[in-house]
Amino acid sequence: MDRIKKALTEKGKKVFVPYIMAGDGGLEALKDRLLFLQDAGADAIEIGIPFSDPVADGPTIQQAGIRALAQRITVKKVLNDLKSYQTEIEIPLILMTYSNPVVAYGIEAFAFDAANAGISGCIIPDLPLEEEELVLAPFEQNGISLIRLVTLTTPKERIKKIAESASGFIYAVTVTGITGSRNNFSEDLAEFLSFVKSESSVPVLAGFGVSTQEQVEEVCKHCDGVIVGSKIIDLFEQGEREEIKKLILSAEKISV
Repeated sequence: MDRIKKALTEKGKKVFVPYIMAGDGGLEALKDRLLFLQDAGADAIEIGIPFSDPVADGPTIQQAGIRALAQRITVKKVLNDLKSYQTEIEIPLILMTYSNPVVAYGIEAFAFDAANAGISGCIIPDLPLEEEELVLAPFEQNGISLIRLVTLTTPKERIKKIAESASGFIYAVTVTGITGSRNNFSEDLAEFLSFVKSESSVPVLAGFGVSTQEQVEEVCKHCDGVIVGSKIIDLFEQGEREEIKKLILSAEKISV
């Protein structure tokens, strides 16, 4: 069963998925933040694995990764930590990592350990469609959805091909570039999101650059929900947990 797709569609509302960096603030902060986000109404949570060369990440997430790496956070430590309290997490958890840590860990071992830690999906932004066979079989055997990404510059025929085999949800990148807050989006964004939705049998979530309640509400009009990372990291750093709650609840204002 595609646990992510089921969880994101059964509630009949727009979806909000926050992103946090594992180990930012120390590994002991991870459980506290996951439970807080779950209680605040998050529909799933994306967990970043700190990596030395995060090519898709902007300054805020890069700095969070640097702070985590300074704490000697590893993939193994994160998975072991998650496993120790997985029964307390009721919403899907999605790892965001890169090809190198997965290969270095051992693809089969990574998939097995991630599943046993309660992971339902994995995002690997530097793994192209043509090389997915490296991970597909172990992921499928362990019930882990490989979350595919599409961008504003992805040709329509390629979007169709990606959508054909999509599981969990499709991650629609809203900007041309790296993660981080933006003041505005491309005029083509609404058309892009609408096209991806028309081709997809799984939810379409938009991410990169979404950072305000107004942006959440605007983007949600054209897709099934949003993923917010840099702003969530900043608000945790600033101790503004009530603002995180407001941001999560803003997705519910949009009619499905």
